[in-house]
Amino acid sequence: MSKQMDSRSTQATGGSYANPGFVHSSDGYSDSPRSTPSENHDKMPATKKKRRFRVAKKKVDKEALKKEMDMDEHKVPIEELATRLRSDLVRGLTSDFAEQRLMEDGPNTLSPPKTIPEWVKFLKQMFLGFAVLLWAGAVLCFVAYGVQFSQSDHPPGDNLYLGIVLVAVVVLTGSFSYYQEAASSKVMESFKKLVPQSAVVIRDAVKRDIPAEELVVGDVIEVKFGDRMPADVRITYAQGFKVDNSSLTGESEPLPRTPECTHQNPLETKNLAFFSTNVVEGVGRGIVIATADRTVMGRIANLASDTDTSSTTMSREMQFFVNIIIVASIIMGIVFLIALLALGYGFFVAFIFLIGIIMGNVPEGLLSTVTVILTLTAKRMAKKNCLVKALECVETLGSTTVICSDKTGTLTQNRMTVAHAWYDNHIYEMDTSDTQQANVYNGDSQTWKALSRVALLCNRAEFKRGQESVPIMKRETSGDASESAILKYTEVVCGNVQLLRSQNKKICEIPFNSTNKYQVSIHELAESPGRYVLVMKGAPERILDRCSTILIKGEEVPLTEDWQNAFQKAYEDLGGLGERVLGFSDYLLPPGQFPPGFNFDVENPNFPLTGLRFCGLMSLIDPPRPAVPGAVAKCRGAGIKVIMVTGDHPVTAKAIAKSVGIISPGHETREDIAKRRNIPLEDVRASDAKAIVVTGSDLKDLSEKELDHILSYYNEIVFARTSPQQKLIIVEGCQRLDNIVAVTGDGVNDSPALKKSNIGIAMGITGSDVSKQAADMILLDDNFASIVTGVEEGRLIFENLKKTVAYTVTHIADETLPFLIFIFLKVPLPLGTICVLWIDLGTDIIPAITLAYERPESDIMLRMPRDRKKETLVTGKLLGLTIFQVGIVESLSGIFTYFVIYGQFGFRPDKIIGLRDIWSDSSISNLEDSYGQEWTFAQRRLIEITGYTGYLAGVVVTQWINIMMCKTRRNSIIEQGLVNYPLMLGLSVETAVLILLAYLPGMANTLNFAPLHWSWILCPTPSALAILFYAEIRKLIARVYPDGFVAREALF
Repeated sequence: MSKQMDSRSTQATGGSYANPGFVHSSDGYSDSPRSTPSENHDKMPATKKKRRFRVAKKKVDKEALKKEMDMDEHKVPIEELATRLRSDLVRGLTSDFAEQRLMEDGPNTLSPPKTIPEWVKFLKQMFLGFAVLLWAGAVLCFVAYGVQFSQSDHPPGDNLYLGIVLVAVVVLTGSFSYYQEAASSKVMESFKKLVPQSAVVIRDAVKRDIPAEELVVGDVIEVKFGDRMPADVRITYAQGFKVDNSSLTGESEPLPRTPECTHQNPLETKNLAFFSTNVVEGVGRGIVIATADRTVMGRIANLASDTDTSSTTMSREMQFFVNIIIVASIIMGIVFLIALLALGYGFFVAFIFLIGIIMGNVPEGLLSTVTVILTLTAKRMAKKNCLVKALECVETLGSTTVICSDKTGTLTQNRMTVAHAWYDNHIYEMDTSDTQQANVYNGDSQTWKALSRVALLCNRAEFKRGQESVPIMKRETSGDASESAILKYTEVVCGNVQLLRSQNKKICEIPFNSTNKYQVSIHELAESPGRYVLVMKGAPERILDRCSTILIKGEEVPLTEDWQNAFQKAYEDLGGLGERVLGFSDYLLPPGQFPPGFNFDVENPNFPLTGLRFCGLMSLIDPPRPAVPGAVAKCRGAGIKVIMVTGDHPVTAKAIAKSVGIISPGHETREDIAKRRNIPLEDVRASDAKAIVVTGSDLKDLSEKELDHILSYYNEIVFARTSPQQKLIIVEGCQRLDNIVAVTGDGVNDSPALKKSNIGIAMGITGSDVSKQAADMILLDDNFASIVTGVEEGRLIFENLKKTVAYTVTHIADETLPFLIFIFLKVPLPLGTICVLWIDLGTDIIPAITLAYERPESDIMLRMPRDRKKETLVTGKLLGLTIFQVGIVESLSGIFTYFVIYGQFGFRPDKIIGLRDIWSDSSISNLEDSYGQEWTFAQRRLIEITGYTGYLAGVVVTQWINIMMCKTRRNSIIEQGLVNYPLMLGLSVETAVLILLAYLPGMANTLNFAPLHWSWILCPTPSALAILFYAEIRKLIARVYPDGFVAREALF
């Protein structure tokens, strides 16, 4: 074969070897002249020592990477290209010149991107977002303790303990978040796996193996079945040469490569093969036109690694919440500091109060609660085949307004299947399910028997061994997708294909090639020993041209014009469904001309290839997944636009879009309207169409404004024949219109769009490693329906997080009001610092976490996606309701309990107001109560910590009811029910913690808690019932008047 290739190449080029004029820029292909190498380059030593490449580092122009490649290497005559590249198509480059070019261009490897050190990632988890607030609180606690220590020999340790606990909370939650997301950004490592290790190159007219990284532009290389393309190559010779571009385009159908230019678009032409694609058939030779980052794959790699990722909606909203808390805390603290100084308090005392006010505004347990809730939801989603890599992305999926979905393997099953058959002038629809048990065909028809015989014999696909117990449609095969589909189909309807083939032994074969577009094989005929049958399969029009008769209901009749018209109609009908159509024919070779043992010659065929008998058509399609239409309909009901973005043919893409509901029944494109009205396309107004199919070539000519118009005007959109750069442009267009965009993909080509989207979703089964690393979420079952499940879970997590925040921030009032009455009424402190810590991290954190298990309200997938500007996680309505309404009631119930306790010890309210300074004076041992009894400092201290405990009990009891109120935002608690068993367990734990704090021996001396009389726990009951009654009335009014004032202003 080598000699044959050499001779052909010599004829084409005449052994040309001249100066080049081609340079590779870092952003793609360019026609600017390459600097001419030194005339003495032949004297340069071809050393094998470690090279120092003279390659200037250029800043990656992301806008240039997004543009389509502007190149002519596939269009210019091969002699001109060889001259431009200073190469010889027979002898290749000289070793010395190749060495010099390697020094100039650098190795044929992808450039690694800048990476963030792991310690920086860890510190970000520790010191960004909500963690900053907790660190600030911890520092203030330590400062407060230092002030107290400087003023007293025995300062209370409350602030010290609180500071230590806050540091522990930040470190633990930060470490946990870092662990969860440690492996979420390794895109380029996966690209490295695509790089072949070696290449067969011709240099100095000698064929040799070299490391693939030493390839340079102008090298002549040879590749064969099983190889991976080591660079972008212009094909100069091909024999049965096919490549699998799935790593580049996502489409798995093998594509033939030939020396002829067949398309202006370099990604569509057949005379280019691209770096990292696999050779699945035949052999080929070509000249390298691009290496390393200048290849198509290199452009995608740079585009993926340099694409800026969007911050998640959750991170932005948590930062917004932190900013609110910081500003409110500082303003409130400064106001009270000024007020205290005006009232005559010393600076150090006022500063301690300032810290208390600020700490009362910090929900210390919220960071841990949110982290745990996101983790629990991520684990629940994993059980539903959605693996979340970044915790905050769980909620982003629920906010999604647009889903840009790939077709192959996501909307479809990623397996070619026989969908229809045409024979006896009738189209039969086949079962495309996993079992194919519902196939409809006339098994008694002689035409059908002949058609199925051709289908199973003229087929090179085979089942891999050891799969007898595996269902037929799930068996692995060796062969391309179309032949494998026909193999499985005939195995189902005809029985044991391997046995039938052995009974009809293959004598010879002419494989399919892109020139003839047919495949022929000759077999011994089992039913007529000593006779041969010729079977042919291929492009329908080519097969029909070679036939003179057609088989109709078992009778061979002349192929008249009427039958040709019937064929053409069936062909167009099946092609219009987006299906790949194949024609089948046979010919019973006359035994007189072709006796047993006849020597068939496939190089110079000595058997007829015309005058055959046409048997029928079979059409194949990658069928939609059964659950997808329902999932698309559910997305529509939830206000989510589903856009198909695929590299497949527009006809196929539109057919699948219609079958899954992306294009609704009865909705037409401009092309459909023009065809129905039989008028030119230009006469159809764009406003008449409710759907649109945009091809990559159309998209290339669209301005940014025109693309935005299409994305905003049409609700049903299909993008077909798109390039990786165009997928990225589509995502950016959707984001310009203020959409939250989810993108699905499985190929390397999808990685830039996956990374740019608000949430990238990769396929777990068919997805490449690159796409999985670029994505935020992985579908373990490759099913679009799982995305809808994820959307529902995302909406649910936002609902439950909002409920958690509403439940948690109530403590701001609970923990601030006691300090206010302590300052302004001068009463003994109602709430100690340790007690604040137990409210946030002890009694309430577990019930808050259990809200993650709350089931969705009934209308969660019937609402429009939330308005991110108005319906944020934390709103003014939420803070007003929780802090200034519910929180005030809870605080008052705790204060009421506090006054009841003091009253039963003998200190009525009129006595303790203004008593603070005397109460705290340890030198006073005979303080009289309202009834004349005297109390020592130690006894007063016991009353004070009993007051702490009573206040905590008041908060806990009202929080029991508050969390019931937070179970729903609109529905009644009666309708929602109490089926959240983890929540019931959480309330039990909260109650148990309160009991242990109050009644465990030694608590008074360690944590400042004391036993309570049972009657004191009943004190907050009226307030709790008032909270419940108020919530139910408010929600009832909102449901009855959904557009009324209460619904607008009183629902969080």
